[in-house]
Amino acid sequence: MSSRDQFTSKIGFILAAAGSAIGLGAIWKFPYMAGTNGGSVFILLFILCTFFIGLPVLIAEFMIGRRGQKDAVTSFKEQAPGKPWYLIGWGGMIIAGLILSFYSVVGGWILSYLGRSITFQLNNGGNDTNYADLFGSIISSPFEAVLVQGLFLLLTIAIVSGGIKGGIEKASTWMMPLLFIFFIVLVVRSLTLDGAMEGVKFMFVPDWSYLNAETFLKALGQAFFSLSVGIAVMITYASYLSKTEKIGNSAINVASMNIIISLLAGLVIFPAVFALGYTPDQGPGLVFIILPAVFQQLPLGGLFLTIFFILLLFATVTSSISMLEIVVAIAIGDKPEKRKKIAWIGGFIIFIFGIPSALSFGILSDVQILDRSIFDFVDFMTNSVGMPIGALLISIFAGYYYTKDISRKELASSSLMFNIWYILIRYVSPIAILLIFIQGILPLF
Repeated sequence: MSSRDQFTSKIGFILAAAGSAIGLGAIWKFPYMAGTNGGSVFILLFILCTFFIGLPVLIAEFMIGRRGQKDAVTSFKEQAPGKPWYLIGWGGMIIAGLILSFYSVVGGWILSYLGRSITFQLNNGGNDTNYADLFGSIISSPFEAVLVQGLFLLLTIAIVSGGIKGGIEKASTWMMPLLFIFFIVLVVRSLTLDGAMEGVKFMFVPDWSYLNAETFLKALGQAFFSLSVGIAVMITYASYLSKTEKIGNSAINVASMNIIISLLAGLVIFPAVFALGYTPDQGPGLVFIILPAVFQQLPLGGLFLTIFFILLLFATVTSSISMLEIVVAIAIGDKPEKRKKIAWIGGFIIFIFGIPSALSFGILSDVQILDRSIFDFVDFMTNSVGMPIGALLISIFAGYYYTKDISRKELASSSLMFNIWYILIRYVSPIAILLIFIQGILPLF
C-alpha cells in the first residue's frame, strides 16, 4: 500500500478532478466558441465529442494514475520499466507549468475585475463605462498585469501547499458546490429577462447550416481540452485515489459536470446577451467586455457581476491547483515533507516564466513569435502542440501497451462499458486527436 497522501472520499476526488476540468475552458472559452459557431449545433457536437472522444482518454489517465499510485513520471517507469513512456510524465509537467504561466495571467485579469466590482469601480450603476477601454488598460498596464498574476499564483500555491486532503480536496469540496449555487442564481436572473428565450433558442434549437467539418473540429477541440487531458494532470490526481474506487463512474461524473457547467455558463450569458440587444459572436471579449456591459443595464447588476467573477475565480483556481500539483508531485517524489518548499519554488519559477505573457499586451506587445504575441505563442505551443501529443501517447499506452486483461481489471466495469471504451481508446480517440493536432498546426503552413 502506498504511503502517499490520498483523497479521503470518492466525492472529494470527483470534485477535485471536475474542478481541474471546469476552468476557463468551460466558462470563458465555451460561451464564445458556441457564440461564434452557431450555438446549438456546436453544443450538440461538443457533448457528443466529450463522451465519445474525450472521456475515453480521461478514463485512460485515471487508469494509469490509480494503478501506479505514484507521480506521473514514476508511475510510467514502474509500469513500463526500461521503456521511454515516462517521458509523458516529464512532458506533462513542463506543459502544465507553461499553461499555468499564462493561465495565471488570465486569472489575474479576473482578480482585477473582481476587485473593481467589489470596490464599486466596476458597474456602479452608470452607463458610461467603456469596457473595451477598461479591459485594454488592465492587460496593458505592466504593474497591474504582473501584480495580479502574482496574487493569483499566491492563492494557488497556498492551496497546493496544504496537500491533498488539507489543501486541494478541502478547497474543491467547498468551491465546487458554491460554483453550482452561484451559477443557478445567475441563470435564474438571466432567464427572467424580457427576451431571454431568444438566447435559450440559440443554445437548444439547432441551426443545421452550421453542421460542417469546421464546426465539428472546433467542438472536438473544445471537448478534448476542457477535460484537462493530455498533460498527466488527471494521472496525478488519480494516483491519490484508493484502488477500491471505480474509475469509470468517476470519469463519467467528471465529464458530465463539465458539460453541465458549460451549459450553465451559456444560460447565464446568452439569454442576457440577446435580451439586451447584443450579439453572441463577440469572441474572447464576451466575458470581459460584453458581459459587464450587459450586467450594467440590469437592476442590481453590480451584485450579479460580482457573483459571476467570484465563480469564474473559483473555476480558474480549481484548474490552476491541478497544474501546479503535477509539478509538485513529480518534484517531491516520495518525500512529502518537501511539499510546501517545492510548491513555493515551483510557483515562483512559473511566475517568472509567466511575466513575458503578462507583459505581451503592453510593453512587450511588439514582440512576435511566429506572428503571435508571447501569450498567444505559449498558448499555441501548449494547447495545439503539447497537449495533443501527450494525449495521443496516453491513448496509445492505455490502448496498446496495457494488455486487455490489465485494462479490464483496472476499469472494473461491465463488459459492455469496457468493450466500448476499448474500441474508442484504440481506434476513435487517436484519430480524433490527430485531427485536432493537424487543425492546430495548419496555421503554421
